[in-house]
Amino acid sequence: MIAVLLPPTLGRPTRLPGLGGALAPAGITPVRIEVGGDELPPHAARYVAAASLEIRRLVPPDAPTALVAEGDAGPLAGALGAAQRAAHRPVFGYVLVDALLPQPGTATRADLDRTQNPRDAAPPPAPAGEPEGYRTETLPPSADWPDAPCGYLLTDPARAHAARLARMRGWQVRECAPEEAAAELAALLRDLRGTA
Repeated sequence: MIAVLLPPTLGRPTRLPGLGGALAPAGITPVRIEVGGDELPPHAARYVAAASLEIRRLVPPDAPTALVAEGDAGPLAGALGAAQRAAHRPVFGYVLVDALLPQPGTATRADLDRTQNPRDAAPPPAPAGEPEGYRTETLPPSADWPDAPCGYLLTDPARAHAARLARMRGWQVRECAPEEAAAELAALLRDLRGTA
């Protein structure tokens, strides 16, 4: 069983560098991929293409695989899953980590911020250096997603509303402190594998 750890977009560092730490002892092989080139538009399409090439390079085609998407990679989980299906690679589950959820149709990151945050909450400020148009570009559609069991790992209270939405969709949701994330991810992946 392999867990592909998809980093945040735009080369942003992971908030949880030890995320794969407890996976190997639990019988799960972590594969942390490097994604580059998505700083130019179309950002989402470039990320999906680069991540898919890395998965193809690093993951055996017949290995049961889960996609673990952190931060702004979360809304791209559906497109990444579709790319894996097109390459005949089995995906047994998805875990979003402190991320907004993909939604059917043609949404933008700004749309997701509006629909997946509490009504009175102001949208989060754009991080320094974020390219113009990043929040307003149309994300790849994920019409037939999810095609496998999903889970949500919440370590950032700012994404609590997205975790509630995941729970309302029937996903398994785990909440923990960042230092407990690796162990919680291992348990969540084992649970998802059991339901696949």
